[in-house]
Amino acid sequence: DFSLVPDPLRTRCFGACEGVRRDTMTSRYISSATSIEIPLRDTDEVIELDVEQLPDGEEVISILKDERAPLHIWVALALHYYKQGKFDDFVSVLETSRTDADVSYKDHEKDQMVALDTLAAHYVQLARKEKQKEKRKELFAQATLLYTTADKIVMYDPNHLLGRAYFCLLEGDKMDQAEAQFNFVLQQSPESIPALLGKACISFNKKDFKGALAFYKKALRTNPNCPGAVRLGMGHCFLKLGNSEKARLAFQRALDLDKKCVGALVGLAVLELNNKNHDSIKKGVELLSKAYTIDSSYPMVLNHLADHFFFKKDYAKVQHLALHAFHGTDVEAMQAESCYQLARAFHIQGDHDQAFQYYYQATQFASGGYVLPHYGLGQMYIARGDTENAALCLEKVLASQPNNYETLKILGSLYASSPDPKKREAARGHLKKVTEETPDDVEALIELAGILEQMDISASLQAYEKASQMLKDTVGAEVPPEILNNIAALHFRCGDYEKAKSYYEQTLERCRQERLQDETYYSNITVSINYNLARLYEELCDFERAEQLYKGILKEHPSYVDCYLRLGCMARDREQIYEASDWFKEALQKNQEHADAWALIGNLHLAKHEWGPGQKKFERILKNPETKSDTYSNLSLGNVWLQTLHTSARDRAKDKKHLERALDYYKDVLRKDSRNLYAANGIGSVLAHKGFFREARDVFAQVREATADMPDVWLNLAHIYVEQKQYISAIQMYENCLKKFYSFHNTDVLLYLARAYFMSGRLEDCKTTLLKARHIAPNDSLLLFNLALVEQRSAIAVLRNEMSKLPQVVGAVRELEMAQRFFVYLSKEGDHMKFDLNFATHEARKCADYLSQAQHHVSRARKVDDEERLMRERQEKERELIRQKHIEEEQEKARERDLQAQKMEEARQQFKLKTQNLLQFREETPEPKAKTPGRKKKGAAGDIYSEGEGDGGGGETAAPSAKKKRRRSRKKVTSSEQVDSDTGGDSKRKKRKSGAGGRDKKRAKINEEGEETQSGRKKKRVISKAFISDEEDSSGEEGKPRGEGVEPGLPSSSPTPRAEEGSSASSQSESEESEVEETNHQDNGSGVEEEPQGEGLKEKEEAMESTQKESEDEEQGEGQRSPDKSDENEAAME
Repeated sequence: DFSLVPDPLRTRCFGACEGVRRDTMTSRYISSATSIEIPLRDTDEVIELDVEQLPDGEEVISILKDERAPLHIWVALALHYYKQGKFDDFVSVLETSRTDADVSYKDHEKDQMVALDTLAAHYVQLARKEKQKEKRKELFAQATLLYTTADKIVMYDPNHLLGRAYFCLLEGDKMDQAEAQFNFVLQQSPESIPALLGKACISFNKKDFKGALAFYKKALRTNPNCPGAVRLGMGHCFLKLGNSEKARLAFQRALDLDKKCVGALVGLAVLELNNKNHDSIKKGVELLSKAYTIDSSYPMVLNHLADHFFFKKDYAKVQHLALHAFHGTDVEAMQAESCYQLARAFHIQGDHDQAFQYYYQATQFASGGYVLPHYGLGQMYIARGDTENAALCLEKVLASQPNNYETLKILGSLYASSPDPKKREAARGHLKKVTEETPDDVEALIELAGILEQMDISASLQAYEKASQMLKDTVGAEVPPEILNNIAALHFRCGDYEKAKSYYEQTLERCRQERLQDETYYSNITVSINYNLARLYEELCDFERAEQLYKGILKEHPSYVDCYLRLGCMARDREQIYEASDWFKEALQKNQEHADAWALIGNLHLAKHEWGPGQKKFERILKNPETKSDTYSNLSLGNVWLQTLHTSARDRAKDKKHLERALDYYKDVLRKDSRNLYAANGIGSVLAHKGFFREARDVFAQVREATADMPDVWLNLAHIYVEQKQYISAIQMYENCLKKFYSFHNTDVLLYLARAYFMSGRLEDCKTTLLKARHIAPNDSLLLFNLALVEQRSAIAVLRNEMSKLPQVVGAVRELEMAQRFFVYLSKEGDHMKFDLNFATHEARKCADYLSQAQHHVSRARKVDDEERLMRERQEKERELIRQKHIEEEQEKARERDLQAQKMEEARQQFKLKTQNLLQFREETPEPKAKTPGRKKKGAAGDIYSEGEGDGGGGETAAPSAKKKRRRSRKKVTSSEQVDSDTGGDSKRKKRKSGAGGRDKKRAKINEEGEETQSGRKKKRVISKAFISDEEDSSGEEGKPRGEGVEPGLPSSSPTPRAEEGSSASSQSESEESEVEETNHQDNGSGVEEEPQGEGLKEKEEAMESTQKESEDEEQGEGQRSPDKSDENEAAME
């Protein structure tokens, strides 16, 4: 309510400021004297007029004219007339003074300005009170003329500028001009109260409430005795700033200063009413009543009282008070509220015409923030069925109050039924916001579910189920059959047929329960539910029950056209075309203008390639004024004109004309619905027929991006690939389309795929694809024709190929014979609507011609086959001979290997016999000998003898010797390292041999008996055993060198360990003997010759020399050496 206060406040402030300005301006002309003297012309006498008893204005004017009175006397008399309420005399005096007053005195310009400004101010006051616009406009024009004339006399006088500024402020549309004049006055006199109050009024209207309050406070500080209207303005400023307590104090202070201040009473009353309790409302009404008693024409009081009586349902008083308020003010905001009070009084009484009139009038007067009239007007538009204008009104409300619950809900419901997708999307947003703010609003949830049915089936289903649960749990009511039916229909669309069936059954049960309350309504609902249930049985392939339900509905409601159509569609799907046509015709008997029935009959004709009759059916739909813009019919006609290009009896000269007609139909559809994908797909097809394959492909690609569930665009893209000879892409596209949409069971797509194979030269794949199609549609003559054609081309290709085999040629002849039979059959029994029968006859003759030449091709193939057979036999014999020869060679090699293995085995046995007693231990009685320092006894127990010693053939026994403690450590030589050094280190051995060249004369001859059977490698392994040191013996004394340099036959200082060493050496000898035999066996088996026996002895000697050389080098490195020791070593070597 307080949003309407600024305009009355402006009037109040203007009145108070005008009174202050008038007092300061007239103080010069109205004095405390009780009379006014008019000097007589050319004499010293005067005419004295009593100001309390002024004569008639005309008499005074004649006196003033005759005596040529100065202008200031005219002004003074006019003001006294005004003070006495004689406004006509006031105006007459001032108007006459403009021409007849004497202005031949000093400072007369200021008197002229005062006269003009005073008269102009009077006209402004009259215009403010005037109700008639024409009269008011005339008064404003007179005031403007007077102020303009005064501008030419003294333009920058503060009083003149104040009067002109208030005049601009009252006009309303010149607020900036008024503010500039107030600012000029404040620059001249900063404490000018009228200018301060004017600035406060302008700031308040510009919603600068803090600034307005500052100007009011400054004016009050300048003159604490300002009238109560200044306090009233401060109260409104406090209220706008949210300080209700200070506003209350300001209103109360204004009332204290002026007991009859109606504005203060209204402000206090509204503050009490806003408390919304019984006592405060009662007190507020009392204050309004008091204000009404003081001023019964005050518009704000009347409007608030009308609002009070509206809630008391006293609509007659509402109309009376609001009507008086409307006629008692010229402030449009006040008039808007008065019209709104009148409109809702008529609205609640059911007088929608009067309510619409006043709601509309209120919207014309209302400012941007006052939206209640727009809300009421929107309701009136809804009652009239004008949803577009209703939506516009509610949008204005929503722009001012974005979260208004009622507006969101109503606007969402309006947009929900709109065909515009953008509005439906907006409706979803509005209702979703409502359900989020008030989750318990079942109605909004159901509305939201209804909108989501076409956008998001799962979300719609969730909303319906949530609403059903809320009805059961919160409201405690049963779910209505309508909601159950919608839930079932959504499950049906989702493919969940069992749940849909369950909900349909629940719906029927609820209808039976509710039928007792409203028989007619629920009977009609039952019909719809039975129809939906029949559609469900169709999808479940239970056609008998579906047909029973449809026919049952028709018995009760023979005019239910949809049942006839569904029965016709079921017959059509069973390929019972004539029965389907009968059902459709029965539907037309019930409704001659039913577009769906005509469209279904037209589709039957098109399915039979009867383009002319089908075209007439769709043209009839478009001739009907109600369906002249039917999109489906336009698309069908475009398809008909496009399909004529593929008929067997087409006129090629008319192809261009037919393409243009098809294009016109598709364009017409797009003009009506720019988002129609089928029309765009048709335009792409026309472009492809015209040869613009790249442009057509772009169109099809855009359609496919918009939706991936349209099989036609997939096929058209594949057709484009075929025309561009991109056969791999085309084949892949056809196969994907078959898999995605038809589960590999569509004969048309299979035919397209076969064509792609045919054009790419893959005749076998083409034939396989056509055979698959024949399994699906064995009676299709077009498939049979294409299959025969492919067999013919394949057979001809085989016959023309001179490299073809005899079975291929024979098979080709059989295929050619079969193709001929197919063509002969098709030339008589083929479908002339699908292909030209003469073409079948021509192909049959062609097959006959090739069959007449078939014997030549068979003979040629047989001859080639015989030659190839003979060649294969000859090659087979040659391969057999080579295989036998290879077998004999392998047998010979096997015999040689067996013989060699036998020889090796014999050699091994001989070697084993000779080496089984290679190492023997013999105990001898030591000979007594004188002790020699640093020497040990020969022949001590534990000496090791070689086999040659036992025979007495050239073997020598080395004297035992003990080694000294060496200063440097020797590297431990293991048995494996020693063996490696003996067997593989030829280069090292040769180096040692070169160092011992001076000792060749001291070598002993080795007995050749028993040694000739042994190879050099075997002897090396046997001799090497003597070089294996005893780890236990060498590790027994720390600091002593290991026994790696001990010669064969030298006694050890510890007899027992040497005996153990001998036993271990014997076992190692046996194991190594087996290794040597295996090595020799392998060598002999591989054909490697054995080394001569002499070389083995030579290597033995070289090993002994190297050992001797090492020991000598070690002894020389230690310093001086005992000559006896070296002699002993030499003796041992000998």
